[in-house]
Amino acid sequence: MLKTRVITAVVLLAILLAVVYSQSFLAFVLVLAAFQAAAAWECMRLFGLRRPLLGAAVWTGVLLLVLVQFRPDQTQILFALCVALWALRFAPALGLGLPPASGIGSRLLALTYSIAILGCFTALDTLYRMSGLYLFSVMALVWAADIGAYFSGRAFGRHKLAPSISPGKTWEGAVGGLLSVLLLGVLAASLPSLADTFPAAVQRQWGWAGAGVVLALITVASVVGDLFESQLKRRAGIKDSSNLLPGHGGVLDRIDALIPVLPLAVLLSARL
Repeated sequence: MLKTRVITAVVLLAILLAVVYSQSFLAFVLVLAAFQAAAAWECMRLFGLRRPLLGAAVWTGVLLLVLVQFRPDQTQILFALCVALWALRFAPALGLGLPPASGIGSRLLALTYSIAILGCFTALDTLYRMSGLYLFSVMALVWAADIGAYFSGRAFGRHKLAPSISPGKTWEGAVGGLLSVLLLGVLAASLPSLADTFPAAVQRQWGWAGAGVVLALITVASVVGDLFESQLKRRAGIKDSSNLLPGHGGVLDRIDALIPVLPLAVLLSARL
């Protein structure tokens, strides 16, 4: 399993690096659309909706329309909506619970989560237009939070973070993830070669204290995104959102923490 997981991760990273640094906007959009389609399909299945392929096609069409018809500065309202949805609807659901799977509330939740996924992929495009390095610097923060939480949780984990949603996650792991993000942020802000990254830009604008607050907010958002998707899977009675990515599960399983983080990072970047 570990070997398969590593191979899949290496292949995905190689594809992402090749597309981002090919400087081909068409190639980037095609890859973006493919992953959007997979994520939307998995979302439809998580909510038990009929015709998931049709839903995936519709949401992918919306993404392509947004990317072609709107400039990055014209999509700020979408990112603001996504941040509001996470703050006012998805994060509270971790404590309040999800609506019944067969009710109208669940259908509305499916719609809003689909909007959040759309915002994530639109934000990927916006960050890509800033630069490949800038995009990777935001994604690296999420990866650092995940890796730091995993190893810290294994080594020191004692107190469960959300036992009814994801029994494996601990408060110690969350703290380890935060420390990893802060360490990466300090490194990026201190090295001249990484001056064009998100953490460095945040530090220049708001100082070390402000950067610490922003990086902590990014970490919290990544944890909320991870837990919310876990909550959806638990309600659906499945372990992974799909088996599209060997060793990793589905696309949503790989991007769940990015879904709330990327629109937030774009909104913050507009003020740097």
